[in-house]
Amino acid sequence: MIKCGLFIRLEAKPGKEQAVADFLTAGLELTNREASTPIWFALKLSPTTFGVFDAFASEKDRQAHLAGNMAQALMSRVDELLASPPSVEPVDILGMKNRLD
Repeated sequence: MIKCGLFIRLEAKPGKEQAVADFLTAGLELTNREASTPIWFALKLSPTTFGVFDAFASEKDRQAHLAGNMAQALMSRVDELLASPPSVEPVDILGMKNRLD
């Protein structure tokens, strides 16, 4: 059962919007390697604002993701890509619908 998640907001530096989008697109491969990250979305919220939503079965899995390859890759490029440090908001999952037709 999915119990907890993260919402991460990323504000691109001027002129780095496409680089942030490309980074997030490539991030799917990194997160696919994380067995404890079953749900991961990369989002474009506005022309300069991006986000990531991911969800986990446990707090242990959430912490493993925060210490994983995707998080490390992002933090290594913060100064290059982002106008400010990422906003990382832990969230509790109250309900979920996951249906693909």
